[in-house]
Amino acid sequence: MWAAYEGFNNTLLDPDKYIYKTTSAYEQAVDRGHGAAAIWCQPIYWDMAMNAYKLAKAQKDRKKTSYYKTLCEKIFAGNKAQYCQFDFDDNNENTGWFIYDDIMWWTISLARGYELFGVDEYLKLSEASFKRVWYGSEKVGDTGSYDKESGGMFWQWQPIKNPNPNEADHGKMACINFPTVVAALTLYNNVPTGRTESTDSHPSYQTKEQYLAKGKEIYAWAVENLVDVTTGQVADSRHGNGNPAWKDHVYNQASYIGASVLLYKATGEKQYLDNAVMAADYTMNTISGTFDLLPFETGAEQGIYTAVFAQYIAMLVYDCDQTQYIPFVKRNINYGWANRDKTRDICGGDYTKLQVEGDAVESYSASGIPALMLLFPTD
Repeated sequence: MWAAYEGFNNTLLDPDKYIYKTTSAYEQAVDRGHGAAAIWCQPIYWDMAMNAYKLAKAQKDRKKTSYYKTLCEKIFAGNKAQYCQFDFDDNNENTGWFIYDDIMWWTISLARGYELFGVDEYLKLSEASFKRVWYGSEKVGDTGSYDKESGGMFWQWQPIKNPNPNEADHGKMACINFPTVVAALTLYNNVPTGRTESTDSHPSYQTKEQYLAKGKEIYAWAVENLVDVTTGQVADSRHGNGNPAWKDHVYNQASYIGASVLLYKATGEKQYLDNAVMAADYTMNTISGTFDLLPFETGAEQGIYTAVFAQYIAMLVYDCDQTQYIPFVKRNINYGWANRDKTRDICGGDYTKLQVEGDAVESYSASGIPALMLLFPTD
């Protein structure tokens, strides 16, 4: 387990900047077009570091606990330096923010960082990024991801410079809607009670009750428009009143699972748990049916989907006592680790195939097995 995570970091973490590289072929993670992994994937890697810290602490390993706490701090600082000091109004396409879901993935991890370490800056940035996505940016000129007329969250603003308002038939993707729910509920769990509701049109913060209400609202829209409630399948997107795009992606299943678990824990309403279980069953039994292994998608950045799944299936297993998924998770771990590059202890994304020693490997695809291992450690 620790060898897998250290192999991942030794191969793919830029040791000077503390952000992750696109592939091991790059010596440095310079910027978007020159070796730096996608801006929305960096917080997933930060989640892995936080999980390593939590595991080391649980194992009462003081040396590792200290080491991974420092690593978490360095990864945050490295990303802050790389991405415009987390100025979410900077929409340059090289080191800035130009798609709503890119920002919202950071909202989630920043809130988690606050939950774990209590660093006020993390919560401040998490709430600032949530505000940026929900309401838009006066500086950028977009009107925000939230569609107050028809519900749900738009995926992007266009053009990136001097954007026009979103129109009714523009895309509302699962990858912004369910992460918005996860972000809202994670903030709900962490902001102080007793806040006074702001009267500003674009408030810089929400009360606990407002975060919960926003999460429930977006979840209800997304389930109605993006989920087959008879199977647990999540569509990739929907444009206006058109039919949903029924294309399976593991990370969409994962964020739906996570949103459902968080709402179940917040409300105690069993419908949310039932939805999470159905989505997990669909992922395990249908999407992963060929080899009883999570599928490997070869498109840009899609290799990271297993790492996203790891985060949310762990919530379902441990927080909701749904241990029936552990054998499936362990099967993926065993196949992926057995087929690793044994020289570097680095795994590929297709767990049925041997990772050739010395070949270039993407951080996206290499993240899956160590992400699973950190959350489902071996006995």
